[in-house]
Amino acid sequence: MIFGQDRNELRQMYVDAWRKSRNGELLSPLEDQIAAVVAEHPEYHGILSGPEAADVRSDTTNPFLHMGLHMALREQLATDRPPGIAAVFRRFAAQSGNAHEAEHRFIDCLAETLWEAQNQGVAPDENRYMERIRRLSP
Repeated sequence: MIFGQDRNELRQMYVDAWRKSRNGELLSPLEDQIAAVVAEHPEYHGILSGPEAADVRSDTTNPFLHMGLHMALREQLATDRPPGIAAVFRRFAAQSGNAHEAEHRFIDCLAETLWEAQNQGVAPDENRYMERIRRLSP
């Protein structure tokens, strides 16, 4: 497991990667990926830079969940798992003209698929996930 089971440990990884990136420090490949996701979300910069960043609570979107979904999607695209997702994403992003917004649309499908699986106590259904993605229109 990349991050371990501890929520605060996971959150601290985001805080540390963002701090190191801002300070020009050497980043591990994983920290570099995290910092890239954080850089694309200026609305979270203050949260990640504050003294209690790892203990943030939000009434709306959980920033760590949101950024974690970006990380998960990017891993899916890099490994083309589920099969075909990378090609579908490339087409969608090209048609929409905004790769980051395309990621947001895809992570909505991912979040729904994960919620459904958790709610039903089963593994995520890759076919259902891909159906959701294919129904998107830019």
